[in-house]
Amino acid sequence: MGKKKTAEQPDKKKPSSNGGRPPRLKELYRNEIVRKMMKEFSYSNPMQVPRLERVVINVGMGEAIQNVKLLDSVVAELALITGQKPVVTRAKKAIAGFKVRQGMPIGAKVSLRGPRMYEFLDRLLNIGLPRIRDFRGVSPKAFDGRGNFTLGLKEQLTFPEIKYDDVASIHGMDITIVTSAQRNDEAKSLLAHLGMPFR
Repeated sequence: MGKKKTAEQPDKKKPSSNGGRPPRLKELYRNEIVRKMMKEFSYSNPMQVPRLERVVINVGMGEAIQNVKLLDSVVAELALITGQKPVVTRAKKAIAGFKVRQGMPIGAKVSLRGPRMYEFLDRLLNIGLPRIRDFRGVSPKAFDGRGNFTLGLKEQLTFPEIKYDDVASIHGMDITIVTSAQRNDEAKSLLAHLGMPFR
């Protein structure tokens, strides 16, 4: 009887914000992208196809040195955008010129994996980026040579969850998409199939 209970337990935790269905982008990856990329790169095994590993959203807030309350609003906004509690980042070393002491809180970051990662990316690609004024696509050169792509946003208002009237200060953020790809061309192909609007 104990065994039956453990077999059922994982199912209770599974339902995500979309009612228990796998995220749309994950389904797209499984059902279409794996097949297309196997053909494109002549992979012999589906396990060779690059996949998303995590998405890291990072906000640096230099202004928080003067006003710590700004950091509280950044943490609240990141939690709203990602559905996960952010971690406050602290200065690794003191920088006298910027009045930064070691250990001082200077930003916040979130690492997303699994369903939350796919759901965040879906909202970014289909709702967030198209809302940017005069948006002409993201730079295809922002890869690091190891299959990771970093995208900078100038303001958090790109996301519909953030209401202009509630914003304490406008700030940007860096979004790093970490993939299992070994090369830039593989990572670019994966992101393009997922819907990344490259220039």
